[in-house]
Amino acid sequence: MAHFTWRETGLTSDCASLEAMAARFEEAAALMRRMAGEGFQLERCSAGQRITHPDPAVFEAYGFVSEEPPVRQLTLLSSDDDSSP
Repeated sequence: MAHFTWRETGLTSDCASLEAMAARFEEAAALMRRMAGEGFQLERCSAGQRITHPDPAVFEAYGFVSEEPPVRQLTLLSSDDDSSP
């Protein structure tokens, strides 16, 4: 029987049918369109592709975790900030 191997494993690995796979892709496409409408962008880099947003609050509202190095994620407090020990 003619066949080919489907190698994508993240998005559709738990799907039991082609219909389920199609529904999963449609859900993902709708999410990507909504994200694009809210200012998310795709950046190409040597390690692959990154999805970015200039506003960390919007990024976090989607439940994403930043992969930036920890030093880039820190918010520096000024010395006159009342919350410093």
